[in-house]
Amino acid sequence: MVSTTRGVGAFASAAMIAAALLGSDLSGANAQETETQDAAALPIGEQAVEKSDEQAGAPEIRFVAHEVVQELPEANELPEQDAASLRDLVETLPDNGELSADLMCLAQAVYFESRGEPLDGQLAVAEVIVNRAESSRFPDNYCGVVTQRAQFSFVNGGNIPQPREATRAWSRAKAIARIAHRELWETRASDALFFHATHVRPRWARTKVARATIDRHIFYR
Repeated sequence: MVSTTRGVGAFASAAMIAAALLGSDLSGANAQETETQDAAALPIGEQAVEKSDEQAGAPEIRFVAHEVVQELPEANELPEQDAASLRDLVETLPDNGELSADLMCLAQAVYFESRGEPLDGQLAVAEVIVNRAESSRFPDNYCGVVTQRAQFSFVNGGNIPQPREATRAWSRAKAIARIAHRELWETRASDALFFHATHVRPRWARTKVARATIDRHIFYR
């Protein structure tokens, strides 16, 4: 009887140990499944990732829910140029890019106001418009400066006529506008805000300081 009891007791103990081990394994599997389900319920990019000891010191990687857009430079921005003369600079600038609306107004003013003059005279005209746009006394953009009432004779009712785009004069005017806008070349009318043709004597010229006479224009500040 004693040996039988001991056998039964040993069998019971073995069964209890096996059940305990089996229960431990089942609990671990249930916990892992539950943890997996919980993680799957989170939105993509926010699921928890368990770190190993080696990864613990690594920088945390964050997921961004929106697009990251890097701002691109303006299409009309030009690299700095190293030219021996203004003519060389005009010749080396590309002529295949579209102008912004504001640069178009600047180029049109150069074309209609000074296309028959030397390049330094055209650049001085452009410089006056750039200076005005930077002054608090005038509109803050080239189109506003050019179309301002009673300022430029080629403007009719606030409208700028269209240039002859297939001409060499228009190509030069666009190059001069880009040069003036980026300040790629120094001009003798660098701080001028006014100009007029040499064959006229407007009353306002008496109160201005003459800066330079370039071909058929006198420039004032």
